[in-house]
Amino acid sequence: MRKILAALAVLAAIPALAQTALPDPTRPPLEALAPQAERSGPAVAAVAAGPQLQSVLLARRPGGRKLAVIDGAIVPLGGKVGGAVLVEVREGAVVLQRGKQKQVLKLVSSGQDKARQP
Repeated sequence: MRKILAALAVLAAIPALAQTALPDPTRPPLEALAPQAERSGPAVAAVAAGPQLQSVLLARRPGGRKLAVIDGAIVPLGGKVGGAVLVEVREGAVVLQRGKQKQVLKLVSSGQDKARQP
């Protein structure tokens, strides 16, 4: 009888264990999600002021596709975003050009990379 009760207790605990939340690696960092009034500091102000680079795609073969995800939009090399042209795609950053002015957008880290390093 005790074995049956123990088995039922384990089965009853399974839904609670399944509800344990795992971190979403695609979720923007908390400072980007915070309301404007709660944001502070120069790094956060820079993110809030302009477009945000969320991801890059670089083909391994020479001459392959180069794409960036900026503010949720997929932008190919030479494509436009917010009146600027995507002129360069690197592994951790992109370069936008408006007329003669260039703007470098760096890839936003979720902070989980630092937690994984020993």
